[in-house]
Amino acid sequence: MKNRWEKLPALLLAVAVFCGILTASIGLPIYIRPFYYAHIEALDLPGVSGFTADQIRTAYDEVLDYLTLPGQEFGTGVMACSDSAADHFRDCRVLFDLNAGVLLGSVTVILVLLLLRRTGWIKRLRIGSHSGAFWGALAAVGLPLVIGALAALDFSRAFVIFHSIFFPGKDNWIFDWYTDQIIRVLPQQFFMNCAILIGAGVLLLSLTVLVAERCFKKENDYGHQA
Repeated sequence: MKNRWEKLPALLLAVAVFCGILTASIGLPIYIRPFYYAHIEALDLPGVSGFTADQIRTAYDEVLDYLTLPGQEFGTGVMACSDSAADHFRDCRVLFDLNAGVLLGSVTVILVLLLLRRTGWIKRLRIGSHSGAFWGALAAVGLPLVIGALAALDFSRAFVIFHSIFFPGKDNWIFDWYTDQIIRVLPQQFFMNCAILIGAGVLLLSLTVLVAERCFKKENDYGHQA
């Protein structure tokens, strides 16, 4: 029983690292707005939508401000948006807040655990021969591979499944081209590229943790031998 409790901090670290990597990667297309701006000309959104590049950027900024900043009113610039679509963005804001909260919580847990380990309050943060961070990163690195493989087979189907899971029983995420003009500047290709960016972020952050773990382990092994 005692050994099980001794592993609890390491398990908590693994979960925190996993959640931190995932939520930080999800945040990449959300908080790096130039990622969307680059799509305006690349996908010829002015030609497709009938709106100017400035109008598209303004509409996107208003939506993202609403989704990510407290106290912001919902708006889509000069573009028409139905009440149903606005309700969907309200649902999205809950998920955005959840992602930000989990990211902040994960980073806090990681820092607290490392501090407690450094001060000696926690004796070990390892499970077997590796740290909890290693196992959390290892679990995270497999996630984009599985999801990416499924999305590559049929992204449209994966898109529908995603919305069915996170917005159960609702169909307000199905926008009308005429009454919800914001959908004209949010094409499926953009969301596919968001998924690719998130997957790349997960892989990069996971590999960073795995490499850091290996380097730290080698340094410790060398120190013990010396």
